[in-house]
Amino acid sequence: MTQRTLGGTKRKQKRKSGFRARMRTKNGRLVIKARRSKGRHRLSV
Repeated sequence: MTQRTLGGTKRKQKRKSGFRARMRTKNGRLVIKARRSKGRHRLSV
């Protein structure tokens, strides 16, 4: 059986690009701000 291309764990995903991870850094907060102003339904993972 061949491996699927995109693997990874939910925990890793959350830690890297979840809402709280974004809020930890200044640039992350800018990302959230940009997504809010664009009117995104989902701000982060």
